[in-house]
Amino acid sequence: MRQYRFGIDIDGTVTCPTSLLPHINAHFGCELILDDIKEYDLTKAFPVEEEDFYTWYKTVEASIYACSPPQEHAKYVLENWKSQFELFYISARGNHVYDETIEWFNRQEIPYDQIELIGSHYKIEAAKKFNVDAFFEDKHDNAVDIHEELNIPVLLFDTPYNRMPIPEGVIRVYDWKQADEEIGKLFPLNITS
Repeated sequence: MRQYRFGIDIDGTVTCPTSLLPHINAHFGCELILDDIKEYDLTKAFPVEEEDFYTWYKTVEASIYACSPPQEHAKYVLENWKSQFELFYISARGNHVYDETIEWFNRQEIPYDQIELIGSHYKIEAAKKFNVDAFFEDKHDNAVDIHEELNIPVLLFDTPYNRMPIPEGVIRVYDWKQADEEIGKLFPLNITS
């Protein structure tokens, strides 16, 4: 029986944080790289009206999710964890892309116990509902809020847009191998990787 349950964000955490950039560059004629993205709001990184960006994004959202590459080592680590931990993905994606999301997980062969698309960046209620023991996130304020509200460890996957200070209990990690090491310290079970 698995003792612990993890809440895991999808975009920028399981998927590569650069997933959107080729699509933005192609459509808007930019040459953005990840280091250009200093805020979570992508529209701050290049000259575009917010409304124009989100109108475009809604038309391509499902196809972008379908072809997003997973972060390096994510599949390997999550595969190793599946026998020890329950894997609950809690994403700000809306339910209108549920089928594409499930297909992506199955195609990538990334294990999951549950996938919740809540349509909001406010993940505290879902994390409470599922009684998660740790959370994995790339959005700075989400990581801090979840940790402070639930008093659980939150692993924050480092990106240029989340490098603000973090409180103790929010642990900055640079890849899934480091996340695996931190989980080994926090939840010392028989984990092999």
